[in-house]
Amino acid sequence: MPHSSEDKKRAITRLRRIKGQADALERAIEAGADCAPLLQQIVAMRGATNGLMAEVMQSHLRETFGAGADRPVGGAGGDHDDGVEGVMKILRTYLK
Repeated sequence: MPHSSEDKKRAITRLRRIKGQADALERAIEAGADCAPLLQQIVAMRGATNGLMAEVMQSHLRETFGAGADRPVGGAGGDHDDGVEGVMKILRTYLK
């Protein structure tokens, strides 16, 4: 879960965007919209959800393996941070 106030703010902003998209999708379905616009809205929601998932995952990985993780005394944090970034890069490609 995002713990910093900035991470929480970004997560809430994304959630509100997803909520707005879901509300718009519901209204479009109720209005009998064509399939193409509905599919486009669903894809947009999926992208927003995947973006939120990536942010929460990154926060979790940083918390678990990043600068705040337990390390041997004198251990370098850069290797862990680079590892987190590498994992996130791979995950983002799969979440697209």
